Amino acid sequence: MAESEFSEKGRAVQQQLWGDRVASGAPAAPFATVAPEYAQLVREFCFGMFWSRPGLAVRDRSLITVAILAALGRHDELRGHLAGALNVGWSKEELVEALMHVGVYAGVPSAVSALNAAAPVLG
Repeated sequence: MAESEFSEKGRAVQQQLWGDRVASGAPAAPFATVAPEYAQLVREFCFGMFWSRPGLAVRDRSLITVAILAALGRHDELRGHLAGALNVGWSKEELVEALMHVGVYAGVPSAVSALNAAAPVLG
């Protein structure tokens, strides 16, 4: 598959997560304004090659990503992916449950920290 096909698939996934702003070419995240080539690599590799694979739905990959980012303490990415998770159909209550569940396997401090980071997104 050509690189441009991965870019198209990645753009479609990102549009599901973050809407028309991404599809219009606007930066998906602040880093994209200072490193547009890296943003393109993320679109093609992460979203085009992996998120678009047929084995799991985007909605499922979204929740997995939220849990992993919470466990790793990657709060900037977590907030963005929480917004995306809401856009692909996860409810606030389900996301809170997932973040609390992280505490069982990654530790209570990880879950508390993730819930603190999630508060502005989930209200």
